[in-house]
Amino acid sequence: MFTGIIETLGTLAAMEPRGGDLRLTVRASGLDLSAARLGDSIAVSGVCLTVTALDGERFSADVSRESLSVTTLGELGIGDRVNLEQALTLATRLGGHLVSGHVDGVGELLSMEPDARSTRVRFRAPDALARYIAAKGSITIDGASLTVNHVDGAVFDVNIIPHTWGLTRFSVYRVGSRVNLEVDLVARYLERLVLGERAAESGATPGLSEHWLAEQGFPNHSGPRD
Repeated sequence: MFTGIIETLGTLAAMEPRGGDLRLTVRASGLDLSAARLGDSIAVSGVCLTVTALDGERFSADVSRESLSVTTLGELGIGDRVNLEQALTLATRLGGHLVSGHVDGVGELLSMEPDARSTRVRFRAPDALARYIAAKGSITIDGASLTVNHVDGAVFDVNIIPHTWGLTRFSVYRVGSRVNLEVDLVARYLERLVLGERAAESGATPGLSEHWLAEQGFPNHSGPRD
């Protein structure tokens, strides 16, 4: 688990294809790896990866085909910057929100414009993720915990303060940039809970309807009122 508070920027030092997947080596000079061990988790631009090798200020991690298919890691090049955060501990301050490092999809940056001292950035999420994104809710963009300002269908915007802008990949974003998105952890599991016993059925999809509400014991107020 992570907090979504980026610790530092790393640099992609090597990319090595291995039997259909990929091994990344990241130079993390701003990250304290003194207590890191093989098997530890580090979020790389929002993707939880397992450390497979440590060499001074560098670490390596394998990226599976699944992760390559649903994230932007395979689009990176040598020298590209990546957001880094080590896994939280029981002594870690939870300054952002609970982040799993399991990316739900890839979004596209639509626009950036100044908003006082911060920058307002608009993204389009995959349609399948739109139902999880709510105004004033939390979303993770390339590993950074952010608050959603407004939502319009699958389009949403966030404000990036100067501190976050300078410490993360946001400074290299351009219109059309693709980013890793992770929706709020609670929203993801709430969807399954709403299904109830239907969760075991193939193809079952959630949906709030008068019939469903009645089945759950909610009173019907759709009739005429005095």
